[in-house]
This record gives sequence, C-alpha cells and structure tokens, in this order.
Amino acid sequence: MTRKADDAAASPPARERGRRNKPRRERAPSGVAAASPAVWPGVIGGRFLPLTPPQIEAIHRAALKVLAQTGMGDIPPVVQQVMATKGLSVGADGRMVFPAALVEDTIAAARRDVVLFGQAPNSALELHGARVYAGSGGAAPNIIDRTTGHYRPSTLHDLYDAARVVDALEHIHFFCRSLVATDLTDPLALDVNTAFACLAGTGKHVTVQASRPEHVATLADLAFDVAGGASAFADRPLLSLNINHVVPPLRFDADSVGVMAEAARRGIPFHINSFDQAGASSPAALAGAVVQAVAETLAGLVFAYAVNPACQAVFGPRPMITDLRSGAMTGGCGEQAIAMAAAVQMGRFYNLPTSCIAGAADSKSPDVQSGFEKALTISLAAHAGCNFITQAGGMQASLMGASLESYVIDNEMLGAILRSVRGIEVSDETLSVDIIDQTVRGEGHFLGAADTLRRMTSEFHYPALSDRASHEEWEATGRATLNQRAHAQVETLLAEHFPQHVSTETQARLRQRFDIRLPEASMRPQLAPPSAPQSAPQSVSTDPTIDPLIQQTA
Repeated sequence: MTRKADDAAASPPARERGRRNKPRRERAPSGVAAASPAVWPGVIGGRFLPLTPPQIEAIHRAALKVLAQTGMGDIPPVVQQVMATKGLSVGADGRMVFPAALVEDTIAAARRDVVLFGQAPNSALELHGARVYAGSGGAAPNIIDRTTGHYRPSTLHDLYDAARVVDALEHIHFFCRSLVATDLTDPLALDVNTAFACLAGTGKHVTVQASRPEHVATLADLAFDVAGGASAFADRPLLSLNINHVVPPLRFDADSVGVMAEAARRGIPFHINSFDQAGASSPAALAGAVVQAVAETLAGLVFAYAVNPACQAVFGPRPMITDLRSGAMTGGCGEQAIAMAAAVQMGRFYNLPTSCIAGAADSKSPDVQSGFEKALTISLAAHAGCNFITQAGGMQASLMGASLESYVIDNEMLGAILRSVRGIEVSDETLSVDIIDQTVRGEGHFLGAADTLRRMTSEFHYPALSDRASHEEWEATGRATLNQRAHAQVETLLAEHFPQHVSTETQARLRQRFDIRLPEASMRPQLAPPSAPQSAPQSVSTDPTIDPLIQQTA
C-alpha cells in the first residue's frame, strides 16, 4: 500500500482514512488573540518538507520491517493480553513482532479528529492537518531561581507559578507539565498535585504524566470533577497524558503501557511518545534514528487501538540526538532540528495527529545560545506542520532546568515563528499592482496609505518586549536588556495574575476528595507591606554586557 507525502501547499490530504475521518476545511480558529491579529493558534504549517516522497516511503517500509522482523521486547502481561486479541504472541526469543498488515490497518483506522480543550473559552487545539500549536513541557527537576539566578530543585509552587505565567502568554497554547515537584516524594501525591497545580494555574489545555497505571483512575476523577463530570470531559477533554511507552531500543515500559491502557479505557487523550538518542539508544544515522522512533511509536499506536478503537491518541516519534563526544543529549543542534522535522513529516504522511519536542536548548540560561537553538529547532518543527510542539517554551539545560523568564522570552520568539509559518497570502489584491502604480504616480511612498494602515495589524506581528528602538532611545531609557524586561514581566505576572477559572467551590470539593498540598493562600494575591518595591528589583544591572541572571548572584 503506497501513501503520498503531504503536498507543498500543506492542504489536508485528499483522501482521509477510517470511519471517523471526514475532510475538514482549514480555517483560522475563532479564538484569535486580539493583541495579534497577524498570528493565531493553529496557523497552518507543513510547507517545509525535509524528506522527498521516495525517502518517506523508504522510512515507512523500513519501520514496518523493523516491527515485523525485530518487534518489541520486554512484553508485559497487559500487552500480551491485549495483543492476543489480534493474534499476536511472544516468540521464543521473548519478542513480539507486528505484521505490516496490522500496522497499516491501524494507521488507516486511527482517529484524525482529536481535539484538546482548555477550561478557557476559545482554547481548542484542533490536532488535524498541519495546524501548529506550541506549548511547554520537559518535566525538569530544576528551576533557575529568579532571585539568586542559581539552579535549585523545583517545587510544587514553582510548577503552579509556571502555569500562571504561561496562562498569560498568548503564543504558548498549552501547558505540558514542565517542572517536577521535587518536594513531593509520594508518587500518587506527586501525580495528583501536579495535575491540580497545572489545572488551577492555567485555563489552557494541560498535559501531565501518570507514574503508575493505578493512578490514572484518580487523575481521571480529578479531571472529570474540574470539567463538570465525565460527560463534560468527554465533550471537552481539558487534560491529556504524556506517555513514554518505550525503553529504547524497542522495548516496552511496563508501567507506561499500563498507563496507556487505562487512559484508553477511560477516554483520556494521550500522547504516544518515543524518546531515543541517536548514537546511544538508536542508530547514529539520522535516517535510522527516525526509522526506529517511527517503529516504536507505531507499536504503541497498534497497542492503544487494540485496547480501545475509539481512543484519542497523538503520534509522537521523538528522535533525539547524542553528542557523541560526551554521550549527553543535545537538544539544540542542527541534527536535532532536521531529524525531528523528518519525524513530523512522517506523522503528516500518515495523516495522524502528531507531536514532537522542539526547544530543548542546551544553553543553561536564556541567552543568545538559547535563542538560536530554540529558534532553529522550533522553526523547523512548526514549518513541517507539527500539531503539538512540546518544550517550546521555558526549557534550559537540555530539559534539566526551566526559567520563568524563558517562558516570557520564548513567547516572544514563538509569535515571530508562527508569523513566518503563516506565510504569504498571494491574490490579485495582495499582489498590489494598482497600489504600486498609484503610489509611484502619487506621493512616492506607502507610509500612511489606506492599504498600509489597513494591513498594519493584519499583515504584521509586533513584539511586546523585543527592542526595536534606535540605539539613542535605548541609551536614554536605561539600556535595558531583553532578560531584564522579561524578569520585570514575570514579577508583575506573579504578583497580579491569579487565574480563577476553577471556582472556589470546586477547589474546596477537590481538597476534600484529594490530598491537595498547594496552600490556598498561595493561590491568591498577597497584600504587600507598605515599603515593598513596586517594580523590578533594583539589584538588576542595567549594563547590557552583564547577564542579569549572573548579576543577581553577585
């Protein structure tokens, strides 16, 4: 069976597959941010095609061969039981192989109508076609302390603060748990409080993880309560689960596939993620790394749909890169950008809702290195048409740390990237032939022209923090750096932005039902003492040659 790659125009494939697969007209969502009419969530990507059609077909065939020849190892009982219904069993070598026909039938029957919601109006993420949404992620165990500038273990309150910051940033479209509450040691308490802090901190869609299968029922109860009941959640799923179901190379993780089975049965959307490192846990050849990531993710897809043919699953192959000089993961290199874009293109080839990682900068602080690493990897993933880009905001140190200032800076970057993804609309009107003629014969410039004023906000996206002033104006106004402006915005948001979309009645009920550790007092504004400063800390240097995060440690 031969499939064609997405066309260069990134339009929906002409032939949708499966009983639920109905063609849908691509359009700008109704929830366009008023602050930036030139950019909106779900802008259409897919014009960047790193793989040619023959290369796509070769990777597809290779992935099928890997599954049929090598298969998956470490088969837990839940996989044995479920896959026995499809006629599969564990071989003498302890591995389970997946026939190509079964894999292709699953791809054909898989849902293309996955829509994730937040609690806020106009927060739907329509994961079909080449719509692009970007969000946080990473599960970092550390945060850059905004007072000292040093890395320290992250806490539950840090996670809540990160959710609050993201809630106010228009170009970060969802909040995937980006920090680990290291102050919670009990696994169930960690899972429950992580979900609560995220859902309370932002009205955007929330993605978390369940560490054990038996925790899924509790998370479902919490999410259903917040949504207004199981039926309301089914209509508007406000929470999804990130599931790394594989221990590469090509082995199932027992707890994770158990979580997947429980999520599928309970109607919770989930993301089927592989996480390989080229040269370490997957082949060093980038094509081979993509093949293995695609094969592992397809194995998870087959299992998920065997559990529940109506499940909502997102295809998430993640070929990561190893710096072969040290063996450490590197998330900001050119190889990472192109390998992930190729994996995204495979998702577009299958016409599956697709997620990826982009923005996992190796830089330890929001500096120039961080900027170019994130801009490179996120741009390629977005232009390739990834539906759900995680780690696109806030992450540092190869996913080992996060920075609240980075969320703000990365939001600015994402606005520019999404504007580039939107592309150029070409029509008789936008070609502007008559306007050129009239202007040349008239005033000789386009400033102030009616067409220019009309397109000032619809055609152009303007940054909120990036400095476009002259150097004289910059000098006269204090020489502030982007990091300093981001720090000031974070301080303002943390002091003033306390989302109240979860009612006090619902919060009280949740605290009675679950072991909620986030203090109520931390979820509302605190009255500042009369002497408290009302602006950014005065200790922050205005010398642009000094990184404010470093200066704060002095």
